Amino acid sequence: CPAIEGLVKEGEKVIKETKDPQVRSAALLAGAQAVEHYEIARYGTLIAWAKMLGHNDSVDLLEETLEEEKNTDRILTEIAESEVNEEAAA
Repeated sequence: CPAIEGLVKEGEKVIKETKDPQVRSAALLAGAQAVEHYEIARYGTLIAWAKMLGHNDSVDLLEETLEEEKNTDRILTEIAESEVNEEAAA
């Protein structure tokens, strides 16, 4: 979709234009989190629609996937806060 394509282009630009490897890592990590946040928003919407339409068999799978996306975002946050952002700031 155009939104994800834009995030990918942003990441490509960061790779090309950011010379400092620590800053590049922090920026790419932030980009990965932007993708996760987009996915979290989309899965939340899909869950609401599935519930509204009575597709209860789909709700459980969508909720499971949403939790996986949220977990990935938490892991990325932990990585950023524990090391990557500090190294980039140095």
